[in-house]
Amino acid sequence: MSKQTEINRQNAITYYRMAYEGHPRKAVELFVGDDYLQHNPLVANGKEAFMAYFERMARDYPGKSIEFVRSVAEDDLVALHTHQVWPGDEEYVTMDFFRFDDNGKIVEHWDAVQQIPDHTENGNLMY
Repeated sequence: MSKQTEINRQNAITYYRMAYEGHPRKAVELFVGDDYLQHNPLVANGKEAFMAYFERMARDYPGKSIEFVRSVAEDDLVALHTHQVWPGDEEYVTMDFFRFDDNGKIVEHWDAVQQIPDHTENGNLMY
């Protein structure tokens, strides 16, 4: 793994944690490029939309937590696999993908979110 790829991996984790824990403006300031393309259907394109979404989540769902289970980085892409616990003990598994520009800034995001069920047919954990 190149040095820049490892930096991107660490920056994706720090960015996501910072935004999730209620500091999306600081996260965007430090880690996002000039343009931000969003693929989550609940969030519009651009930095302002991202910050507004995470500010609303912090206000409406205080006390949520996130654990980074694993991360994978290749070239300009970083994938994060997380475990999230929300108020009411709702638990989610997420997979987030970030694309970085040549300046090491995040410019694109995709995600998949699934609530963790009480029971699985295979008995395997989501992680």
